Amino acid sequence: MAKARQKQEIVTFKANASLLEAMRGVPNRSEFIRAAVVAALDGVCPLCKGTGILTPNQKTHWETFAKDHAVSECNDCHELHLVCSSKGKRGVRAGVHK
Repeated sequence: MAKARQKQEIVTFKANASLLEAMRGVPNRSEFIRAAVVAALDGVCPLCKGTGILTPNQKTHWETFAKDHAVSECNDCHELHLVCSSKGKRGVRAGVHK
């Protein structure tokens, strides 16, 4: 049996003149934009989904989680990351880069 084609939808967005000019030389702008969106979504916060705001319930869950975890700066790359502070659960630590 032939595989059913996935229905595609059209998504539009506004772009200012400088963005349009920068994209002018891109041969397949649609594919470029799809790839950029997928790449950006890969880095979205799993809690807020990129909004930067937690719902009241998410905030409650975060506060419970934060009792045994801390946000710490990596000694090597200086990025912020989560560190488990519970005894015996120190699998994640600062400075894990090689």
